[in-house]
Amino acid sequence: MQNFEYCNKTKIIFGRGTENQVGSEIAKMLPDAKKILLHHSGGFAVKSGLIDRVMKSLKGSGISWVELTGVQPNPRLSLVREGIEIAKRDKLDMILAVGGGSAIDSAKAIAVGAVNDGDVWDFFDRKKAADKALPVATIVTIPAAGSESSISAVITNEEGPWKRGINFQCIRPVFSIMNPELTYSLPPYQTACGITDMMAHIMERYFTKEPNVELTDELCEGALRTIIRNGRKIFSGGENDYAARAEIMWAGALAHNGLLDTGRIGDWASHALDHELSALFDIAHGAGLAIIFPAWLKFNINENNEAALTARLARFAAKVWGVDGAFYDLKQAALEGVYRMENFFKSIGMPVRFADANIDTSRIPEMVKRVVHFGPIGQYRKLDEKDALAIYKLAAE
Repeated sequence: MQNFEYCNKTKIIFGRGTENQVGSEIAKMLPDAKKILLHHSGGFAVKSGLIDRVMKSLKGSGISWVELTGVQPNPRLSLVREGIEIAKRDKLDMILAVGGGSAIDSAKAIAVGAVNDGDVWDFFDRKKAADKALPVATIVTIPAAGSESSISAVITNEEGPWKRGINFQCIRPVFSIMNPELTYSLPPYQTACGITDMMAHIMERYFTKEPNVELTDELCEGALRTIIRNGRKIFSGGENDYAARAEIMWAGALAHNGLLDTGRIGDWASHALDHELSALFDIAHGAGLAIIFPAWLKFNINENNEAALTARLARFAAKVWGVDGAFYDLKQAALEGVYRMENFFKSIGMPVRFADANIDTSRIPEMVKRVVHFGPIGQYRKLDEKDALAIYKLAAE
């Protein structure tokens, strides 16, 4: 097990009706806050009446706001820059994101740019690091990215297009409000993308070369089983099953708040491979991961000659997907696990091949060049251009 430090300062406010506490929570946590940026898509949050409830709560606590709408999936740098200008001009005290990972990531990028000199894209382009940002708070409507309690944000620069991320402690939200009832009316596709996204966050951490991480192994496996079990409940007529929605929402936060990282080194190659799909084809992050992760697993199963790593791949199949190893050798067991994972993704409406998402395979060579722009990717197995090409080809088969 690796040495580690773990400190998560995000206050979680979880349960029915908790969005009505947002004004009082801001006033309590930041008593000098007078004006904030209210950041959201302008879609569901408005139509559902959520934004009206948020505004009522803010007004009741004496907090004024400037509204910035227009957040899209794979949030855009142009909107971030607009938000930075507003935050600087109006001397805002906080960014409040209402929505899913896209709204939250956009808010985090605005928070960085509002108090640091220069172009905010420099932080995403690995030219600068940030140790300060405006406080960010969230009201989660789409459980998926786990951005509500993480140090991460991912933004798309339309000029590339490039999709890149940052990881800074200063952008971890100060508090996040999570009401599972707000997810009842999500379209099935968004629910499925969220389930896939949070599973991928766990799997990126699970596939490690680090020995003696038994506790976090078990936490990862248990979280994955919980997501799968409750995802099936939701997609079997349980759209308004509060218990199932609550399990999914909480799992999404735990998947990416750093707890499952402790003592281990994760991989993250699949996220890098998917970012090229999102950048070039504007595919939803969860949908792209549903295509990439099985291909990454198959590549590792086929190429791996280290007994310990093969055993981990087989353990994943057994512990998460219920594969009985008595009927298989380790590699066959691991492949059976991938087969069951693909079937689960398909059962909730996710693509598992490029053709399912209308991805133009003629652009694979371009994606390969882009994905290794900063050098080899991944930790479980370092991937170069040749390896990335092999994985993209597996995703196309």
